[in-house]
Amino acid sequence: MSARHIQITRDAADLAWTAASEFIRIGREAIAERGTFHVALSGGGTPIPMYALLALPEWRTRLAWDKVHIYWGDERCVPPDASSSNYGTAKNALLERLDLPAANIHRIHGELPPEEGAEHYVRVVGGVIFDLILLGMGDDGHTASLFPGSPLLFEAARLVAPVYVEHLNSWRVTLTPPAINAGKVVMFLVSGVGKAERLYEVLYGEDAPERLPAQLIKAGRVIWLVDQEAAGKLPIESPP
Repeated sequence: MSARHIQITRDAADLAWTAASEFIRIGREAIAERGTFHVALSGGGTPIPMYALLALPEWRTRLAWDKVHIYWGDERCVPPDASSSNYGTAKNALLERLDLPAANIHRIHGELPPEEGAEHYVRVVGGVIFDLILLGMGDDGHTASLFPGSPLLFEAARLVAPVYVEHLNSWRVTLTPPAINAGKVVMFLVSGVGKAERLYEVLYGEDAPERLPAQLIKAGRVIWLVDQEAAGKLPIESPP
């Protein structure tokens, strides 16, 4: 059974600090227990301040980065140096500032045709148990590249799949719900008043995963880190 924890932060800066602290805590526990930390990063703008914190010298020393393996939850089908690449965003904000072995970085090859990119990535993640998967939530309730009405929402077999997102006119490669739900901890980062209505629906509304894909995420532990603006409609007290 999935355990859900909701934590409301004061603002986006506090969200980044809290997320970075959780990242370090989970990573250190994984390394202490098994000697390695497997984490899937998220795209979008919300995690960038967290990545920037982790890249700072005073934060970098808190984790044995040579024991960290980095993956991604999804990727746009673009070259790695494209401005829209999730890998590229993380590389610029975090990875190039770390003493991280190249063999520990496991990107989705978005420059390949979608089917080939998915086939390559399933060989990479097959057998991997993710200690932490970072996710965001769009204002339409999507997460990773699992969009409302997508044929992947009820995928039961594949861990990785290509998907064409019609309203964005773009191909993506994404982890599927079974792959995400096999993770030990999933941590959602949600920020901004524009997410408030949808966040309430996802967390407290009727069960409608075809319309609200984020409801499909039921890993062993699911942490929702939400800033005060995004939490505006939640029936939970705001932080002091």
